[in-house]
Amino acid sequence: MKIEQIYTGCLAQGAYYVESEGEVAIIDPLREVEPYLKRAKEDQAEIKYILETHFHADFVSGHLTLSKETGAPIVYGPMANPSFEAIIAKDGQEFQLGKLIIKVLHTPGHTMESTTFLLKDETGKDHAIFSGDTLFLGDVGRPDLAQKAADMTKEELAGTLYDSLRTKIMPLADDIIVYPAHGAGSACGKNMMKETVDTLGNQKKMNYALRANMTREEFISEVTDGLLPPPQYFPLNVKMNKEGYEDIDVVLERGTQGLSPDAFETAANDTGAVLLDVRHQDDFAKGHVPRSIFIGLSGSFAPWVGALIADVKQPILLIAPEGKEEETITRLSRVGFDGTLGYLKGGVEAWQNAGMELDSVESVDATTFKQRLEQKVPVFDVRKESEFVAEHVEDAALTPLDFLNDHLAEFPSEETFYVHCAGGYRSMIAASILKSRGIHNLVDVAGGFKAIKEAGIPVTDYVCPTTLK
Repeated sequence: MKIEQIYTGCLAQGAYYVESEGEVAIIDPLREVEPYLKRAKEDQAEIKYILETHFHADFVSGHLTLSKETGAPIVYGPMANPSFEAIIAKDGQEFQLGKLIIKVLHTPGHTMESTTFLLKDETGKDHAIFSGDTLFLGDVGRPDLAQKAADMTKEELAGTLYDSLRTKIMPLADDIIVYPAHGAGSACGKNMMKETVDTLGNQKKMNYALRANMTREEFISEVTDGLLPPPQYFPLNVKMNKEGYEDIDVVLERGTQGLSPDAFETAANDTGAVLLDVRHQDDFAKGHVPRSIFIGLSGSFAPWVGALIADVKQPILLIAPEGKEEETITRLSRVGFDGTLGYLKGGVEAWQNAGMELDSVESVDATTFKQRLEQKVPVFDVRKESEFVAEHVEDAALTPLDFLNDHLAEFPSEETFYVHCAGGYRSMIAASILKSRGIHNLVDVAGGFKAIKEAGIPVTDYVCPTTLK
């Protein structure tokens, strides 16, 4: 028996490769399927099943492509209704995998088709659960994503999840291994641990949602409390996972067209494409194509693309480091953004050599920022509200990056203002968005809040976030 967790940090997502006697099950695969095919070939094994715990919202699964490549059936739990051919398993149904058994446990609540796959070893002993978004480490799946599809309130879904956990998961033995679909950083939960594998027994001790004496009402209250609005691209990813999508090879072929500066400019004007610059934030600050948006590959790239560009059908033109074009298009496709039309061949250097205009972002270090604060300059903090509440620069305004468009009217039209985040990545995204909307009177604080504290700038933990008017 082999169990391999294939974890993708950018998405905080875990796919799984399970093998026994030359037969393989892939659970919740990512869009690009070559790693699974290669792994099976190395093991001289055949992919027998593609198991989906639910219709994913935060990424596009590779189930359709993998099934096309291998002939393996796609398996969902009860209540799934895909537009393509699949096995819709019954609760309790078992699938033989070599000497192993995979048992279907219908665990609705996160979504109504949500299913946990229970793995039994060669002796028939319960060994592990692949819990999808039903059970995370330290948390459970948020119950507000499937409200419209299920025609239920988030409270009703939370109550259903409570029942699933207590009738299907908690009665299992403490030594069972928990393999969740996501870890810390995913928007599918709110309190996940940084670890990606644990025992069920430890989760019963550590996970607030598995408290033995917890009432149904308490569970509903705690699970629904503090939920931020889900990213706008989530429903669009669900639709793709349910109804289908283009093969990634087609997406890559279309997107990896190198365009000269003139052709790039023409394409931008003709298509209304977003100009997406994925270089390091320092390079973007020094010089970039005017009105381009920065979301660097070095950060949580795909989730921020999903949160800020939102529409998966939006045409995109890339400015990428040389040799990173295919990686960028692949990572965009993981969250359903298949509309890349090409990239700027030769990058910003070629653009500049062609005599095209460059823009830049003024950036200062924390020491300089400290001096300028003496003049009572406006400061905008683009971190999350929870970060801001814990500590922030005195008199700073909270304008979270996730909802920056809701705060555009709050930025001064003429007075110079300063923008910062935790380390510099998010504030450069914010700066690029503001500049693309004609707001240029800004200065980025390099190094973010970490550098601010190291420079000895006074901070406060005042608990009521404020905004400048």
